Amino acid sequence: MSMRPDDHRRKWDKEEYEKIALERVKEEKLKKDESDNKKKGPPVKREMLKIREYKVDLDSKLGKSIVINKNTPTSQSGGYYCNVCDCVVKDSINFLDHINGKKHQRNLGMSMKVERSSLDSVKKRFELNKKKMEEKKKEYDMQQRLQELAEEEEKLKEYRKEKRKEKRKIEELQEDEPPSELSSIMGFSGFGSSKKK
Repeated sequence: MSMRPDDHRRKWDKEEYEKIALERVKEEKLKKDESDNKKKGPPVKREMLKIREYKVDLDSKLGKSIVINKNTPTSQSGGYYCNVCDCVVKDSINFLDHINGKKHQRNLGMSMKVERSSLDSVKKRFELNKKKMEEKKKEYDMQQRLQELAEEEEKLKEYRKEKRKEKRKIEELQEDEPPSELSSIMGFSGFGSSKKK
């Protein structure tokens, strides 16, 4: 600070404050290096991104209503539950985004990197798809196909006969039962149908 009376402004010792700032910067660098050494260990090796081997079930809860109270576990509360990340997502679009997202894939142990395809792997994949198509194109004999259709029709007829027999037995049992107390008090034998016996 200056000692002159007409100089009313405060003066700072710039050299002293520069030294303090440099010391603070050095301390921060040391702290950062120490924390980096603690955090860094051997790098985690994650798998490459793979095709999902299961079907995502989005339709099971479609059109159903659920009663939720305080004691309901999070997995049964409204929305879609992810058991890997232990979270609930409210709609199907966001659930798909979550499943395909970085956080979920990391929790599964995968990186977001895709394995680079080689010529051999592409050829193998084509062969595999070709075999699947050949299995689907399984040729039928006309005679064999007609025989299968006849068998299916017979099974269907048998099933219908069994159903009719069961229905008749139920109707006979209902006719044999005496009228209940309530119906006798009210004065009718049943809720009636328009069919005449």
